[in-house]
Amino acid sequence: MDQAQKQALQVTKEIVVKFIEVGRISPSNCHEFFSQIYFEVLQTIIKGDQGDHEVVQVEEKAE
Repeated sequence: MDQAQKQALQVTKEIVVKFIEVGRISPSNCHEFFSQIYFEVLQTIIKGDQGDHEVVQVEEKAE
């Protein structure tokens, strides 16, 4: 896991916790949103590291 992935995972955890705290999602259904949020955050981090405004395609790995 590279640095961008670690950053994205940490930010995603914080976002999901906040959404749970404010009642936007519940702990029982957070798995439905976690990967979507993670890949959106990861794409944003990667795009920021590149310093341009191109959309970066991030492939979701099936585990």
